[in-house]
Amino acid sequence: MDESKVVRIGISGSYGGNNMGDEAILQSMINQIRKKVKAEIVVFSRDPGDTMNRHKVDRAVAIRTMSRREAEVEVQRLDVFIVGGGGILYDVDVHKYLREAQIAYKKGIPVMVYAVGAGPLKTPAAQQLVKEVLDIAAVVTVRDKPSLRLLEEIGVHREIIVTADPALLLEPEKVQINFLSQSGIGKGRMLFGMSVREPGKAAPDIKEEHYHEIIANAADYMIDRYNAHIVFIPMERKTAVDLHQSYAVITKMVWPQNVSVLDAEYSPGQIMTIIKDLKFVVGMRLHFLIFAALQGVPFVPLPYSGKVMGLLEELHLDTPPLKNITAGRLIAFIDKAWDQRNEILERIENLLPLLQKRSAQNNTLLIELLRILYARRGKSPEQLFSDNNTGQT
Repeated sequence: MDESKVVRIGISGSYGGNNMGDEAILQSMINQIRKKVKAEIVVFSRDPGDTMNRHKVDRAVAIRTMSRREAEVEVQRLDVFIVGGGGILYDVDVHKYLREAQIAYKKGIPVMVYAVGAGPLKTPAAQQLVKEVLDIAAVVTVRDKPSLRLLEEIGVHREIIVTADPALLLEPEKVQINFLSQSGIGKGRMLFGMSVREPGKAAPDIKEEHYHEIIANAADYMIDRYNAHIVFIPMERKTAVDLHQSYAVITKMVWPQNVSVLDAEYSPGQIMTIIKDLKFVVGMRLHFLIFAALQGVPFVPLPYSGKVMGLLEELHLDTPPLKNITAGRLIAFIDKAWDQRNEILERIENLLPLLQKRSAQNNTLLIELLRILYARRGKSPEQLFSDNNTGQT
């Protein structure tokens, strides 16, 4: 261990999958920790090479290929183990994300559950596992109120603090090549953005045959009504799922010549910079909507899950019900949102700083946990902090 880094912090979530939302969460968490604490950061990743290259952490381990005994060796090296952030508490994969937390508890290593999202949690086995792990954690924060309500419903009775998504603190980054203007995209038209996602483990209720059709109709309408050029922005690239979904929607459109797909590789911060050039967006992916809010771009959400509903609840924004919506109803909703875009932006501008303050609370709680840990070891907590930081948060 680097002698200048006095504490080892492990972070485990849905990282290394090239999902720009998850990578935005991790990038923001790392930035917040490094601003305050002299820490060696170890990320438990699906792709350690990508994580090391993307985030420049001290160490990344291929947790999905490790046996329990191998995982024990890695966890035992740590001082604190973080589970999160992101929407990792759902039926199909929750056991994968919480195994190391159980190991940490048995090794006497404090666990912080950090800005997680929950749901769907319908199976008794998944519910029981979540209750067991959250009960043993030193600190538990969730990123939205729907997650809190769900955890309460399945019987979690300990203190849970509602903070906010770590990505709300992400900063935009320079784009080396201006994709939109350099490519001549949308010349003479207003640029509108769209984001779609695949049905999957965390979104089992999405029906492709339903939403492809209504999104295609909505895109055609915006092209006709607003003289728009539509830019699809894939947020998950590892298996090209968002790319495939984008092109599937485009095949159903009347005006595909007025559509582009952002198929080059960009970091989350660079995607934020690109979104700044858009006049309006319609999207499913949570972090696509968060990026739009951060960049002052009005949006219409397609809320496929509680985590999107949680953001809308915090921003006091209306939402169309995806399961019951028709193309006509979505178009009417888009028209209304476009007419009210200034009011939407004013609401976001007023409420976003409160969400960002709550997002910063995650790191404050982590630092408090580290202070307690050091005090118990008879060490001065001030050793933890970076030279340019006083330890105050």
